[in-house]
Amino acid sequence: MEILNNLAFGFEHALTLHNLMYCAIGCMVGTLVGLLPGLGPLSTISLLLPLTYSIPTDGSLIMLAGIYYGAQYGDSVSAITMKIPHASSIVACIDGYQMTLNGKTGLALFTAGISSFIGGTVAIVVLATLAPTLGEVAFLFGPADYCALMLFGFMCVSFVTTGSLLNGLAMAFIGVLLGVVGTDVNSGTARFTMDMPFLMDGIGLISIALGCFGIAEVVKNLDSGSQLTPFNGKIKLMPTWPEFKRIIPSALRGSVIGSVLGLLPGGGPTIAQFAAYAVDKRFSKYKDEIGHGAIEGVAGQAAADEAAARTSFIPLMAIGIPENAVMALMMGAFIIKGIQPGPNMIGEHRDLFWGLVASMWVGNCFLVILNVPLVRYWLSVFKIPFNVLFPSILFFCCIGTYSINNNLDDIYITALFGFIGYIFMRLKLDPAPLMLGFILGPMLEENFRRALLISRGNFSVFITRPISGTLLGLIAIFILWQTLTFFYQSRKLPAPAIV
Repeated sequence: MEILNNLAFGFEHALTLHNLMYCAIGCMVGTLVGLLPGLGPLSTISLLLPLTYSIPTDGSLIMLAGIYYGAQYGDSVSAITMKIPHASSIVACIDGYQMTLNGKTGLALFTAGISSFIGGTVAIVVLATLAPTLGEVAFLFGPADYCALMLFGFMCVSFVTTGSLLNGLAMAFIGVLLGVVGTDVNSGTARFTMDMPFLMDGIGLISIALGCFGIAEVVKNLDSGSQLTPFNGKIKLMPTWPEFKRIIPSALRGSVIGSVLGLLPGGGPTIAQFAAYAVDKRFSKYKDEIGHGAIEGVAGQAAADEAAARTSFIPLMAIGIPENAVMALMMGAFIIKGIQPGPNMIGEHRDLFWGLVASMWVGNCFLVILNVPLVRYWLSVFKIPFNVLFPSILFFCCIGTYSINNNLDDIYITALFGFIGYIFMRLKLDPAPLMLGFILGPMLEENFRRALLISRGNFSVFITRPISGTLLGLIAIFILWQTLTFFYQSRKLPAPAIV
């Protein structure tokens, strides 16, 4: 009953005219940011942060939050329609773009929109009911636990890859190698930079994603002489009842996964999408279709993406610890307004906390209006001939890459990975495991070395800690199960394969 009273109190503040206006502005800007390749909420919020000085406290924070979770909605559009992902929509390129090639662009975008709404709603319920308690979960995880969690994440390779398991593992290993390029966070030593100063900060995730997915797809279409544009003909939005029944379970699974991973530092939408996709590929009734244009491949990752974006506010507001760069900027916005995020925030700034929580659901409704009924209008922007579409994609890829660090070298790196991604396509190698390895590899190394540093080189810390030991036990069970499955199939089938 107390939760309902708190939410009612929050809606009183969120539904005021000026807060509704700022929420709508944030959602609109976030959606546009998500549509443009390479741009993201981090750069947009950093540019708009000075505006918080002249905007009321609740309105400015509601607007910045809307930009963040609105971008999670918008980035699915470019991933599904043009195979140009942001960090949080890499998985959407797999089944989403395949649905586009099958003439189901509208259905894919409707699935992403409604699944994001479900994920956001579930996460808001979690945020409203369990914020003070769940915020403390992050304190239970030490370096050894995070290391085991990253190892557990690598188990997703067998589900994310659309090819053979061996190829998927090889691509993940290449991603890990690319992730260690740059300056060692522990010693400050440059590694694998080949004396090139622009590699001191490592290779950007956006450069690899845009190159291996966006530019590579353009080059592949040009090489094949294809004049396909994904937006020809009528756009069918509404799914049939059987299709809708396939969306709901996957979206609910993704919502739970995203809500949990959004709490953990280093988790968030980027990892949540891979985890949700892996779970769907294992437990969905239609798992054999995933990877070939299945609705579940879009629904689960979209819900996890949006849910993780919402629950990532819990560590910030309940503990005062930002779990990623965007939350760090949000913390800066709080401090600019004279508010210190942390355990005392809910009591000292009750109107702001509950107003912000309620505004997230209001923003959820705004985003459904922007991303479902207006899908036809969003796509009309891209409904242009292929000889204009492809140069435009390359242009926006270059602009998006350059805008991150204002460095021309990033464009060269993106072009290089575009060529590498094209080679991967010709060799039928899936780049999704590479992205997974690139994301998890540096985090695994950092937490592994930190755990050994704290334990003075004692490897038993990975087993003696309850969370780490449990995760490692689950990994061992999974590997044993996969091995037994392989031998069973090799005896029963003429062509053994692991799915």
